[in-house]
Order: sequence, then structure tokens, then C-alpha cells
Amino acid sequence: MATTKVTTDVIDMSGNAGGLTWVKGTTAQRTTTTIGDLREDTDTKRTQVYTDQTGTAEWRNLKEADIPFGVEYLVVAGGGGGGDGSGGGAGGAGGYRTNYGGTALSLNTGTNYTITIGPGGPGGASVNTNGSNGDDSVFNTITSAGGGGGRGEGPGSLPNSGGSGGGGSFNSPSGGGAASPAGQGNAGGAGGGGNPDYAGGGGGGAGAVGSNAPGSGNGGFGGVGLQNNIDGLNNFYAGGGGGGAQNGGSSATPGSGGAGGGGTGLYYNGPGASSANNGGVNTGGGGGGGAFTSSGSRVASGGSGIVILRCTKATATLGAGITVNSTAGPGSVNGDSTNMPAGQYFYKATLGSGTITFS
Repeated sequence: MATTKVTTDVIDMSGNAGGLTWVKGTTAQRTTTTIGDLREDTDTKRTQVYTDQTGTAEWRNLKEADIPFGVEYLVVAGGGGGGDGSGGGAGGAGGYRTNYGGTALSLNTGTNYTITIGPGGPGGASVNTNGSNGDDSVFNTITSAGGGGGRGEGPGSLPNSGGSGGGGSFNSPSGGGAASPAGQGNAGGAGGGGNPDYAGGGGGGAGAVGSNAPGSGNGGFGGVGLQNNIDGLNNFYAGGGGGGAQNGGSSATPGSGGAGGGGTGLYYNGPGASSANNGGVNTGGGGGGGAFTSSGSRVASGGSGIVILRCTKATATLGAGITVNSTAGPGSVNGDSTNMPAGQYFYKATLGSGTITFS
């Protein structure tokens, strides 16, 4: 097609009431062209100019005001580790916060927003020690608290508070750790028993308290997590760990982890006695409680947290240190439209800490 050149420096279109239609197409359809060319990118919904501002000619977005848009989020912190000892308490689930199905959070294009994925807390480092709390997960101003570590056998220690509280050990029958701050989870259960019937309480979960050790050396069950369909999969998140069990090697059973990634506790010299089960990766589940075995004490770590965002933006830019939709920053990342309604995308952050910027 021939190119028509306009020889005057002034084009007067003031008599027209409509708009001037630019070339438009997807990001992939851009070509290396002439300095000063304009186009509309149909993927990013931004007007772009081909220019050389850095010594290299490239397409750049025209400067414009930030555009607000709505985001739904799920922010789950790392789960707490299991306590160590003869009947250790289980780890509590990481704090659970979401606005999915409610009022969207208003963000702006062109603004960097911080994401941090909290790792799970390790189990008790030695016999009779508490498990460690999980780390917080963060999106922008939304912080979910790490899950509380389960209580070890040692005298004087208390089960840890957290997003959901850790379970008590056999010598802390008064109760488990509290959910703190309130509203992100539930308390852990109490341990119980005496020689040889030792047992730990279950860790609290996002959907229920951890159960108390029921007696006869049986561990308490972890509190159930909550389902969330923000990515179209309706998975459970933030289940509490199951308490450890010790009954002289006889018929006691460990507590099962709550739905949502909580790990099962350890049974003294019983099936699976080589280790308790960790909380699920990227679920925020609490770790299973320990029990002293003939091969030494074994405890479990909490599961790492997760941040999931849902919005209408098809692409975003990541800073260094964060992994989103299996893409490690820095660089661009595509939203995932799998199982999403038309025009909706999700961004699932699973590791690290960094920024995300929508355009």
C-alpha cells in the first residue's frame, strides 16, 4: 500500500467530531519500524510509540495516568512446625485472608506491589523443643500471620500462637496456642496423657480448631482448612497438623492433618515411624507433631504459603526474587486464564519475595 505524505506542519481536524483510528494489534504483532510510529496494543490496552530514549529503539507506552482496577486475593502464610518430644503438639496452619467473592481491592496500573511467600516453620530442633512459627505472607497491605509452632515436651514451654495456634503436648493439657491476630484461623488443641500414654493436640486450621488429644495415647486431629475457588480449582488451604502419639508401642494412632495441607503426626514405633509428615507445599498447612521413637525423635515442618491474585489484566511485570505462574522474575508474566470466565486471569505466587506491576 502506498504511503501518502502530508507536506504541511499543521493538520487541522477540528471540524471532525469523531476520533483518529491508530494501527492496532497484539504485542506479538509489533514490528521494528520507524521512529515516531504509534500503535494501540490490544493485549496491554496501552498506546505505544516507537522511540529511542536509551540508545536502543523500542516500543514504549505513552505516559498516562494510572488506571484503577479491581483485584481479588488469597493470602496464606507458612504453617507452623511440629513440637518434639514423647507426644508433641502439631503445628498450626498459616493465617488465611481472602476477599474472593466479596469487594475487590482497588489497585492502579503502573504501580509496584509487594508479594512475599512465607516459608513453613521447621519442627522442634531437638528433643522437648517447640516447633517454630511459619513466616508471614504479604500482598500489598494484606499480611497473613505465620502459623504457630506445636509444643514440645519440655516443661514450662507453651504452644505457640499464630495465624492458627499450635497444638499442646502431653504435658500441656490446658490447651493449645491461640489464633493471633484474630480472624485468620483457629486455636490449637490440648495434649494429654501420662506414662506411657503420651499424645499431642492437633494444630488449628483456617476452618476449625485443632482437636484435643482424645486419650489412650492418640494424637489430636488438625483443624480443617478452607476451600477457595479463586483459581477455579476450589482447593483447600491452611489445614492444621495432627498431634504426635506415644503409647508404649501399642495401639495408639497419630492425629491426621486437617484438609488443606496439614501433616499427620508421628506414632511411637508404629507405621510410618521414620518421620512425621510435613505440611503441604503452598498450602500453609501445619506440620505433624513428633513422638520419641527407638530411632530418635522425628518432627515435621509446616508447609509454605501462597498468594493468588485474580483480575482482568492479561500481563504483568515481575521484580527480582518472586516466582509467579512458574515464571521467576525479573521480567514479564502472562496471566493464567485456565478455568476462568472470559476476560479473567489469575496470578499464583509460590516462592520468594518481590514486586508485581500490572499494565
